[in-house]
Amino acid sequence: MEKRIGTIDAPEKPDNVPNHSQWVLGQGAGCWFSIDRTEQENKYTIKRYASNGSLDCNRTFDVEENGSIFDIEKPYEFIHISHCAKCSIEQNEIIYIFNYIGE
Repeated sequence: MEKRIGTIDAPEKPDNVPNHSQWVLGQGAGCWFSIDRTEQENKYTIKRYASNGSLDCNRTFDVEENGSIFDIEKPYEFIHISHCAKCSIEQNEIIYIFNYIGE
């Protein structure tokens, strides 16, 4: 049996967590992340949910300029490091950094 220290496999997704949310393994525990576009260009709402479905954060982020364009309609994957102030998403082998813009 493989021993996995400091991570947890994705639990069953709670009903209140959006279907398009992705599980990101973490040290000790993982969490669910979802991203949705806002009405503003290059601004997104990212939500993080605990494994039990409780909402940890719901914030507006903008994407750092890197010469590429993130397309929310195409496949992407939340990767490390992702938390309530900064999230990393990989799409087409390009890493996009999303930063919390405050409110």
